[in-house]
Amino acid sequence: MRDVEIVGGKNASLGEMISHLSSAGVAVPGGFATTAAAYREFLGRNGLSERIAGALAELDVDDVDRLADTGRRIRGWIMAAPLPSRLEEEVAGAWKEMSGGADISVAVRSSATAEDLPEASFAGQQETFLNVRGLDNVYARVREVFASLFNDRAIAYRVHQHFGHHQIALSCGIQHMARSDIGTSGVAFTLDTESGFREVVFITASWGLGETVVQGAVNPDEFYVSKRALASGHHPILRRNLGGKSIKMIYDETPGAEHPVRTVDVPESDRLRFSLSDEDVVKLARQAVLIEKHYGCPMDIEWGKDGETGSLFILQARPETVQSRSGRTVQRFTLKGSSRVLTSGRSIGQRIGAGTARVVRNVDEMRRVQAGDVLVTDMTDPDWEPIMKRAAAIVTNRGGRTCHAAIIARELGIAAVVGCGDATETVRDGAEVTVCCAEGDQGFVYEGILNYESQQIELDTLPQIPVDIMMNVGNPDRAFDFAGIPNRGVGLARLEFIINRMIGVHPRALLEFDRLSEELKQTIRIQMAGYADPVGFYVEKLSEGIATIAAAFAPQPVIVRLSDFKTNEYANLIGGREYEPHEENPMLGFRGASRYIDESFRPCFELECRALKKVRDDMGFTNVRIMVPFVRTVGEARRVCELLAANGLERGRNDLQLIMMCELPTNALLAERYLEYFDGMSIGSNDMTQLTLGLDRDSAVIAHLFDERDEAVKAMLHMTIQACRRQGKYIGICGQGPSDHPDLARWLLDEGINSISLNPDTVVETWMFLAGEKV
Repeated sequence: MRDVEIVGGKNASLGEMISHLSSAGVAVPGGFATTAAAYREFLGRNGLSERIAGALAELDVDDVDRLADTGRRIRGWIMAAPLPSRLEEEVAGAWKEMSGGADISVAVRSSATAEDLPEASFAGQQETFLNVRGLDNVYARVREVFASLFNDRAIAYRVHQHFGHHQIALSCGIQHMARSDIGTSGVAFTLDTESGFREVVFITASWGLGETVVQGAVNPDEFYVSKRALASGHHPILRRNLGGKSIKMIYDETPGAEHPVRTVDVPESDRLRFSLSDEDVVKLARQAVLIEKHYGCPMDIEWGKDGETGSLFILQARPETVQSRSGRTVQRFTLKGSSRVLTSGRSIGQRIGAGTARVVRNVDEMRRVQAGDVLVTDMTDPDWEPIMKRAAAIVTNRGGRTCHAAIIARELGIAAVVGCGDATETVRDGAEVTVCCAEGDQGFVYEGILNYESQQIELDTLPQIPVDIMMNVGNPDRAFDFAGIPNRGVGLARLEFIINRMIGVHPRALLEFDRLSEELKQTIRIQMAGYADPVGFYVEKLSEGIATIAAAFAPQPVIVRLSDFKTNEYANLIGGREYEPHEENPMLGFRGASRYIDESFRPCFELECRALKKVRDDMGFTNVRIMVPFVRTVGEARRVCELLAANGLERGRNDLQLIMMCELPTNALLAERYLEYFDGMSIGSNDMTQLTLGLDRDSAVIAHLFDERDEAVKAMLHMTIQACRRQGKYIGICGQGPSDHPDLARWLLDEGINSISLNPDTVVETWMFLAGEKV
């Protein structure tokens, strides 16, 4: 890395890894580099330096037409100039040594002397050429790399980042190609790119050469790996998301082919399976962590898997330049309105933007985008950057979390929804739209301009309070983001969200898959694409959701409530109507503990147990505690605890704590007896209020009577809190009440409650209220 001024950031980094990390198992394809001095000599000998400086002196880079004309002229001058004879001779010597006389395939990569610095990312500004063969082609590609320092996007980016054009020189890296064209490739980050959460490695993967992933031409597979589990020797893969992977880039080995690479469709069988095995995901994550440790900062890494040898290679590594610069101030966005959803895709940036949609079909239409517009297009590449900074938000048909549009949106601090598939068809040019990335992993484009709020949180300025503030977190997509809010863990993690959004199929339909109709089987096969068998799909996806939340908040406790769907909610899952009875009042029916111990549902409950056991024992997240909801009798409490123990979740083993949801008057009245089976209680104020006051909380007619602060409800809460305090056991609350009523939170604090679990958007307000300060 001392050689950045000599060979640029990319080549210096490659040399650094080859020199210092090869012995640790980080494999980097070798090669050679031309120097910055060679580039400067090339410009000097041909009188190009003065001509280029003159052409750029008065250029307004925001005038995209003039920018394009100036860039085109400069690149033409460079391509017409001969390489210095000394440079040609030295390249020829290095090529001979590298190839050994064989017909090898190489990548010719650009490496700028100001590239890959933590304070600015010049990555992707210059060209890379793949599958280059023969010395004459290497010479030609070197000249093209030199010319690419004056691409429109590179000129504009330097001006916007306040870098002088003369300050930057180019080196060319000539590097052996890994045969990822017949294998797999992608990008790895040593943090979560959306939230900046540092305890994961985020990996994207797709078939073929990595250019399709970097360019955003495909929606890749995604994997999250826990650094904590990786270090402790546990199973570390938190989540897998299957991408579309519709195309791949391969070598074009047709005799006389005009281009050395071409793009082809991916067979459906390959689209419906993950492009990287669990074993390779773990190997890659280990290499990423080694690289991060060596460099001492979060890293952005490109990798490839050789399809001939099966070996994994690191193709380049640079500092991550967006989230690693984030401070201790967090901005939260909340959508306040709703309307028709025009399209949806992967959310980038956790922000909201609104404006006039500008549907741009190609780069020639870029000038139509005005300040404050929402840019809607198929995909972007670095040529689009001069106008992307005008946009209030970006929407694309193609691309994943590491595509070009996503990277630029993060740098600009704007919302982007990528990989929609149909945005350019469903969003009308000139229509007013709202782009929302504040609802989780999925981003939405809404019709019209909707109201929203933003909140600035100074994370280091919250005062001390005499109670643990925990959070209610059901959506694993938001867990890494929410973990950045001051907290003492998760007081309520609902399994229903994971089952509904990540699985979507009734567990009995998966257990009895072979008995289903062919039509229903096909629907489920699509839902479980990428997973080997129906039951394994349910257990894996459930454990992934739980583990993601557990990893986000570790080592703080995460209290996971067992599934509490009602019959009508279970019936809405795929295949659910085959198995659920009709009930007049599901709220008071077949739910909670009664369901777990029933013979018809017990096999389904055992799948939940398998998932929880995997998260705690195989993945090492012993911060997970288990909460049992809606326990009607002391006998039910005993039977559920016995059933948990029979499925490897015995209270006290491996530090497992069992918590009971206190949400029925019987739980408060007989709290001492229930506590014989549990390590504490968490008050569910919604059902406790409903059942104490004898009202249906879903009824609009009597909704005005629903109040958690009613004296009868508070009497029940008082009994519960004091019973737990007498036995020295945990007592918390996870219902809606404290989120809606800060004065109830104050009362609970005075009662001596251990923790108050709040909705994330109310944490700061309630925290400050309890501290006696205004927000």
